[in-house]
This record gives sequence, C-alpha cells and structure tokens, in this order.
Amino acid sequence: VQLQASGGGVVQAGGSLRLSCAASGRTFKIYAISWFRQGPGKEREFVAAITWSGGNTHYADSVKGRFTISRDNAKNTVYLQMNGLKPEDTAVYYCAAASTAVVVVVSSEYDFWGQGTLVTVSS
Repeated sequence: VQLQASGGGVVQAGGSLRLSCAASGRTFKIYAISWFRQGPGKEREFVAAITWSGGNTHYADSVKGRFTISRDNAKNTVYLQMNGLKPEDTAVYYCAAASTAVVVVVSSEYDFWGQGTLVTVSS
C-alpha cells in the first residue's frame, strides 16, 4: 500500500483546509486510515481515524468539533476537513494505514505511512 498526502498550506487562524490521502496498491488490505501530526518540537500525535469499510470514526479531543475525517472508497481517498484552525494546529500531517484492527491512537500500530504535508496556521 502506498499513501500520498496532499493539501497542506498556510492559512490564517480561523480558516479551513482540506487534506487528502490517496491510497494505491493493495488497498484491499486496509482496515483503517488515520491522520497523525507532528508539530515543531513535539512528538507525533493522533488526530483522527476512519475504518475503510464501515466508516467508523474516532477523533482526538483537541480536534473534535473542528475536524472531520471522511473517505471516498471509489477514489481510494481519505479526507481531513479542518475548520476553525488554530496556531497550535501547525504541524506536518501524516496519513497512515493499518491492515488489521488496531489501537488507532498508537502510531506504531500502523503498517504504511505517507510522506506528510505541512500545515501552517498564522495568528
């Protein structure tokens, strides 16, 4: 499985961005896709997850109500709609895929990773 993340950029606080994660290869192996992020000087943290078939979602408390994860199975793509962005959301955002049921918030559980896309929120 290969993952290609895109959609990052620079936005003012309160603005919106939509990230995309396009999956290719053996996508039938995917159980779930998640977004993680790593801010300057911080550890990588979980943001949101969605199961590939059922569409069940899970969010970090810090983004609930502001971010929405969704998927388009026909396009093999997962999206992260980010509204109400804050300067503390500034980070490199990575998408990751797991091939089995996992503890979604644990990055080491994931088998495949995209290259990351930078989101910068200015105050």
